[in-house]
Amino acid sequence: MRCIFAGIFLSLIANSLQAELSIQITQGIDNPIPIAIVPFSWQGAGVLDEDIAQIVMNDLEQVGEFRALSRSNMLSMPSEEQEVFYRDWRVLAQDYLLVGKIDRAPGGQLVTVQYEFFDINRETKLSGEILTGSVTQLRDMAHTISNVVFQHVTGIPGAFNSEILYIVSEGAGPENTLFRLEKADYDGARAQVLLESGEPIMSPSWSPDAQSVAYVSFETDLPRIYVQNINTGERRQITNYPNINSSPVWSPDGSKLAMVLSKDGSPDIYVHDLLTNELMRITDHPAIDTEPSWSRDGRSLVFMSDRTGQPQIYQMELGASSYDIERLTYDCFQCAKAQFLPDGVNLVHVRRETRQNPMYHIAIMNIETLRTFILTDTSLDESPTLAPNGSMIMYATKFNGRGVLDAVSIDGRVKFRLPSTQGDVREPSWSPLLN
Repeated sequence: MRCIFAGIFLSLIANSLQAELSIQITQGIDNPIPIAIVPFSWQGAGVLDEDIAQIVMNDLEQVGEFRALSRSNMLSMPSEEQEVFYRDWRVLAQDYLLVGKIDRAPGGQLVTVQYEFFDINRETKLSGEILTGSVTQLRDMAHTISNVVFQHVTGIPGAFNSEILYIVSEGAGPENTLFRLEKADYDGARAQVLLESGEPIMSPSWSPDAQSVAYVSFETDLPRIYVQNINTGERRQITNYPNINSSPVWSPDGSKLAMVLSKDGSPDIYVHDLLTNELMRITDHPAIDTEPSWSRDGRSLVFMSDRTGQPQIYQMELGASSYDIERLTYDCFQCAKAQFLPDGVNLVHVRRETRQNPMYHIAIMNIETLRTFILTDTSLDESPTLAPNGSMIMYATKFNGRGVLDAVSIDGRVKFRLPSTQGDVREPSWSPLLN
């Protein structure tokens, strides 16, 4: 059995092992918003490793809402407000304009990025700011700018500075498979290996502060739940119960983990207090109860159970009687892997419509009206995870016989794919918003 644990301090080694992911747009809206993103001027010596304007352009186009003007079609290259002539951009039928410049900060160790964002039709500056950081943080600053632009135009907070966790499995020989837990920017950039093992790794879950990850590892030949600090690589084994230890998910306040254990018989939902190590049993039923997910207020859990003969979704308040359980889905042959949208009414889940139809799709159901909206048209969709701004859902599926990550907006209009150049990718987990 081979097992290597890696944190930031092993990133140079990890980078050589990572799966390469990059977004491919598969569906956008019919009339994307025209925006001009002028290359940021650089006042220092040498060439910067990152092109901030290009990163912002990629961010905005990748979510399908925007269409960026080609640099070759720009009539001018302003870098600050006094150089902007609105008529030039109206001639080019642009609605918005982003300009900026990069310079060395006093002392020479840091850089400053100044950006300004304009509404062309109203001839108004919507936003402007000076960001300071190291050269290695240029991509982070670009994502911050993308967030500002996205929120000004759509009214929705951007999630471009978020990250994703995912599992990669790759053949290492005729009878060997390597499993890697990786972390990357939402678009697949800057991938980093957090854990590598010759045994399966499953169910990664972000802590609410995005500093730690919980997951299941089979490194002892049995499934056990671990928590690992992302920056230091320090890890802590949380469970060592007989049989199934699976599906860890953090409570909204980060103090607890919901999980599935079968130490008392059939698989049931439990909650482990990370501060006191107390364990509370939530469900008690001879059927299979699994895949817990927290409500936004942390007062209840949503989970899948086959207690009626087929997998359906249920909800139960913490501390309630084991008989006081509400069934949420009725109109599907199988419904699983549920998670509430921020409104607490719409439920993202995986559904199989009928016994005759073997397709599994990602869908949203309103638990008050029971209206269901199917978002995907691929056939084996699983493990949906919600963007921290609630605008998109990432999930695992198959493409050309390999596991890939796809994403779809909650209205179904925008889709993108993150294929891997190495191995099968599955079980994505989208981070909270990062500072």
